[in-house]
Amino acid sequence: MKNITILGATGSIGDSTLAVLDLHPDKFQIFALSANTNWQKMLDLCQKYQPKIVVMRDEKSAEKLQNGLKNSSKNSSKKSANNTQILAGKQALNDIAAAAETDFVMAAIVGAAGMESGLAAAQAGKRVLLANKESLVLAGDLFINAVRENNAELIPVDSEHSAIFQCLSGRSGLSKIQLTASGGPFLHTRLEKLQNVSVAEAINHPNWSMGRKISVDSATMMNKGLEVIEAHYLFGLAARQIEVVIHPQSILHSSVYFADGSTISQLGRADMRSAIAYALAYPQRMDSGVAALDLAEASPLEFYPPDLDKFACLRLAFAALEQGGNACAALNAANEVAVDGFLNGKIGFLDIAKIIEKTLEKMPNLPVDNLQNILENDQKSRQIALELLQKL
Repeated sequence: MKNITILGATGSIGDSTLAVLDLHPDKFQIFALSANTNWQKMLDLCQKYQPKIVVMRDEKSAEKLQNGLKNSSKNSSKKSANNTQILAGKQALNDIAAAAETDFVMAAIVGAAGMESGLAAAQAGKRVLLANKESLVLAGDLFINAVRENNAELIPVDSEHSAIFQCLSGRSGLSKIQLTASGGPFLHTRLEKLQNVSVAEAINHPNWSMGRKISVDSATMMNKGLEVIEAHYLFGLAARQIEVVIHPQSILHSSVYFADGSTISQLGRADMRSAIAYALAYPQRMDSGVAALDLAEASPLEFYPPDLDKFACLRLAFAALEQGGNACAALNAANEVAVDGFLNGKIGFLDIAKIIEKTLEKMPNLPVDNLQNILENDQKSRQIALELLQKL
């Protein structure tokens, strides 16, 4: 029986993880859950799963959850709700990620906010199921070193990186890898039409059900750019060994190319439960609840090279990876600021890439060799991006 901590339990990855765990109550039990502000959904999770600890990043939400648990306990014969300890704040997140009782940590907090808790899990020698690509974008070398030095396990959960991980298992002679990208909602939209697209259009992903921020990242293809950087750290590859191909059907998740001319690809339905189940059961496999793929009934599979003029964010991600130092962290910080500005109606869709590019130009390129430097560079990059946003 393995104890699981889910960081970001109320998001879409949290939902999928819990759905897989529900299929295997004899193998896994939930030790701790975390969320940011969604205390109502967390209340339901507490009542269903009875975790030992829940951490709300927001203190007011933690208070509301605590009151909700007390009220539900008064109105129920069940005493499980009172047994859940409610904590708040960033340090509490790090603590549950590193807790002795925790075996596996699902790192699914969105954005830079998830970096420190994921790193804490790695430093504590846990199996880290990594759904937070920003952890490696911000602190790649530090994170990978922590995994190695503490005998932790790092299993990618992004469908593309899970596919590569599966294809590489036990094989040598790697030449390059190829990440697939759906192209998002604007694959066939002309560049000049993109400035006036609405938030509703940008978050309407054709294949995946995701949160608002990551849906915008998919529409700009910054999500794929962040995955390129993540792949660099996960698999120790140079930028020139990482390619991106547009694949609108999201059935072939990634491919691995070998020196002998062979190519191995991983295919499956567009459902995160498959990658999550693989990460939980590795090196075995177990039921994920996802139906088998029937290629005879599937749509024809299409592949296109990405348009780096239209999807400038992908171009900028490759450039940041080539530049090194704190460029990848600056890219991520500027993107989070710009996407938030777009979602709140302050800038247009194409302004996202403009803010990122100008932030990279203004931000001094410095090494990021410790956590303090990483956090300082992140804040400085956000400040520059926010100033640029306010001028638009």
